[in-house]
Amino acid sequence: MFFASDNTSPVAPQIMDALAKANESYRASYGNDDEMDEVRRLVREVFEAPQAEVYLVATGTTANVLSLATLVQPWQAIYCHRKAHIAVDECGAPEFYTGGAKLEYVDGAHGKMTPEALETAISAQVKGDVHSVQPGALSVTNVTEAGTVYTADELTALNKLAKSHGVRTHLDGSRFGNAVVSTGSTPAELSWKAGVDVLSFGGTKNGLMGAEAVILFDPDLAWEFELRRKRGGHLFSKHRYLSAQMAAYLTDGLWLDLAKHSNAAAAKLSAGMQAIPDVELLHSVEANLIFARMPRGRHRRAIEAGAKYSGIDLNGEEDERLASRLVCSWSTTDDDVATFVSHLR
Repeated sequence: MFFASDNTSPVAPQIMDALAKANESYRASYGNDDEMDEVRRLVREVFEAPQAEVYLVATGTTANVLSLATLVQPWQAIYCHRKAHIAVDECGAPEFYTGGAKLEYVDGAHGKMTPEALETAISAQVKGDVHSVQPGALSVTNVTEAGTVYTADELTALNKLAKSHGVRTHLDGSRFGNAVVSTGSTPAELSWKAGVDVLSFGGTKNGLMGAEAVILFDPDLAWEFELRRKRGGHLFSKHRYLSAQMAAYLTDGLWLDLAKHSNAAAAKLSAGMQAIPDVELLHSVEANLIFARMPRGRHRRAIEAGAKYSGIDLNGEEDERLASRLVCSWSTTDDDVATFVSHLR
């Protein structure tokens, strides 16, 4: 009953096998390994993007902030949802790596921006006025921090609006596999075909030990990204251990299989919770995250039975309703789900 985060799940066995194989002999360093050649081939095939350039880093924060730094100047704005990961969970890293680009928050229900809200935010900057930050980049998160998912059409509408203002788009795809599975769209339809310029393609939350890809659909951005990755201290010498993970992840659709499992587990869990009269879902469950409000007494029973999820203060009235976040992963079992629901009941 470990629903604290998909970051806490084990590494998928196929990934461990790939790491063990990469450890059997010598490899060229700094991304010149054979496995990285395979990663490039697979990414270009999966995303239908033969010109895309691909780079690997170890964390999602690194992928996000180096991507944004490649898109903007220090005097520009980055538009993102008020609850986006780059806004609330990265300790000022976007501002640090971009040299001071300003995060401009865009509101929207259930974690999603609308073109109208984005238009209002971009129009607040006065283009050509030396006293105002200038429009720079849009950063969209899919799956969102509320567990909702942008469709290809929704992404296209946002990016069309952004590009009308000369604003390029970064997609934070730490759970990109879950979004692809949820929408039924192709990876291309949820990225460059929808107007995305740079994608942070997540793996750590979906079965990898620690590897994220930055996919540059505009190859002209590649050299600057390489320099920023090195200057920022994120070019691995024993790079093959990143490459081996990502190559195995993309082989035979493993990344989608893992995401299908976590989405399905969340669907089962949310259905079981909804069947309890005083449990309220705060957002629709479209991927592998569940946000729910329920009485403290129900939280208490689950937590005292060993359930792990976002911290709940157990001190107070039993009937006080508290919100929580639960996350399913590739390794969540049917027993985990059934046992948790039984304790809530």
